[in-house]
Amino acid sequence: MALVERIPALLRERTFRRYWTGQTVSLVGDQISLIAIPLAAVLILGADAAEMGWLKTAELLPALLLNLPLGAWADRQARRRRVMIVADLGRAALMLTLPVAYALDALTLGQLYAVAFGIGALTVLFEVCNATLLVALVPTERYVQANSLVNGSRSMSWLAGPGIGGVLVQVLTAPFALVADALTYVVSAGYLARVKAVEPPPAAVAKGHFTEGMRWVVRDRSMRALFSASGTVQFFNYMFHTLFVLYATAELGIGAGLLGLILGAGAVGGLIGAACSGAVVRRIGVGASLVTGFLGFTLPLLLIPLADGPLPLVVAVLFAAEFLSCAGVMIVDIAAGSFQMAAIPDAIRARVMGAYRTLNHGFRPLGALAGGLLGTAIGLRPTLWIATAGAVFAVLWLLPSPLARMRELPTRGEESTPVGAL
Repeated sequence: MALVERIPALLRERTFRRYWTGQTVSLVGDQISLIAIPLAAVLILGADAAEMGWLKTAELLPALLLNLPLGAWADRQARRRRVMIVADLGRAALMLTLPVAYALDALTLGQLYAVAFGIGALTVLFEVCNATLLVALVPTERYVQANSLVNGSRSMSWLAGPGIGGVLVQVLTAPFALVADALTYVVSAGYLARVKAVEPPPAAVAKGHFTEGMRWVVRDRSMRALFSASGTVQFFNYMFHTLFVLYATAELGIGAGLLGLILGAGAVGGLIGAACSGAVVRRIGVGASLVTGFLGFTLPLLLIPLADGPLPLVVAVLFAAEFLSCAGVMIVDIAAGSFQMAAIPDAIRARVMGAYRTLNHGFRPLGALAGGLLGTAIGLRPTLWIATAGAVFAVLWLLPSPLARMRELPTRGEESTPVGAL
């Protein structure tokens, strides 16, 4: 009985447990593809820095183009869970085209670009629907716990996925490693098919329906500050991620298996961050947790371009950077996710999340493209210095805002300015 009581309350509920299990499996698969697709481009097709920039841009461009229209569309749907299942199966089918093309000796960078774009589009569709489904499954008082569990799964995927991906790439080659990722999407679809939830009714179409989510994001002071900070981090962080695999393999001489272990080691920090985030939010408040998390996320990455010398020293520095940074990003994600769940009205949730992702994630392809172009022009290490240093200044958007002084989550749907902040 004591062991059962130690299991988080949400995981003792069958419906949420099915949802969480499907998400956990899918997140592991995402991490496999995160290392396998770039390695396929570098090791099999000989992609250079500019081509790696284009690949990352193709993957992220749907966030800029499709979040807003798909968010508006999702708010008008009564069965968003079914849309998520279709998106999962579509991603699995697209992923499987890569090992098939490789087996036929027909794999090209153009196909990698197209598949990356298609999977990115289906991921946007999945996520704008997922925002509404998660709120339908969780009572208000458990928002932080739900976000801790989901982000804990993300940390576990960071731990298991890159290591599994690195090993699969070495044993099977990069394209065939993606078969495992395709299977995870199928598993996710299977668990979602068994989730029962009372979803909010579809929104009525009215004048301004398409732009209402964007107007809400811009009007709400706390959401506006969070967007500005997150957008700055996204831009510079994706400059960093676009070149990191190439930098680690070409300049630092790190092999695929060791690279997977380095990326996976950061997940230990993420697990600690996810496990401690609830206590951190309760102790210092939502706003202070966000400030702490942003600094904890960005400052350690300055160690990456600093890494130099014997291989054991370089590996130790990369391990430390990944560990500390992942701990920080978990605190950010859990505090920010809980704030968004509480603050956004159900009737416009998908549109607000679509608008937020358009504004926020739209910086990702811009950062990826800038990283590729700068990496070609001035070199990998100087570009990584610019990327890691620039991300640190994102916290300046939060400091003067009401969000930085917020202790408790706001009442859902109300202006998110804390009492006494003005």
